[in-house]
Amino acid sequence: MAVQTITPEELADLLKRDGRLDLIDVRTPAEYGSVHVEAAMNVPLDGLDAGVLSEQRKSSSESPVYVVCQSGARSRQACEKLCEAGVVAVSVEGGTPACERAGLAVKRGRQILSLERQVRIAAGAFVALGTLLAVVVSPWFLVVLGFIGCGLIFAGLTDWCGMGMLLAKMPWNRASGASCVCDAKPVMTRG
Repeated sequence: MAVQTITPEELADLLKRDGRLDLIDVRTPAEYGSVHVEAAMNVPLDGLDAGVLSEQRKSSSESPVYVVCQSGARSRQACEKLCEAGVVAVSVEGGTPACERAGLAVKRGRQILSLERQVRIAAGAFVALGTLLAVVVSPWFLVVLGFIGCGLIFAGLTDWCGMGMLLAKMPWNRASGASCVCDAKPVMTRG
């Protein structure tokens, strides 16, 4: 399914004309608390209930829901999920950093490592540890290296990363430092 996209510049123009757009940020609460577009509401991808959002929007206009993340991968996944539930959704190209470069107002909080950087650190640590264990303990630890390599290839081909989804559930990624209620109803909250 082809996901509709919008450039950050086009989004900025829309926000200037109508500041009441539905813009959701599907990153973790910690990433959102670190920096987010001021107009965005935090609805983490792993907590996005497309069915509930579809029901909430039935009484609202037919305007699309705009979705932003860090780079565009998670926003595309969220748009696919929303479209399957009958919600018109548009992914913001380039994510939050591109929005900031385009001049959209952002709110900053406590700085954290992005989920993509955490994945690279974790994958590198597993490879380093697997290599050390393969040399010192047993060559069977090379299986760990193969598993990590296959996981990275799969993530690159499908744009879905199991390690990223697992890291998103870690306690340091659940707390934002900025108080946004992401798992409670209503589905969308502003932080």
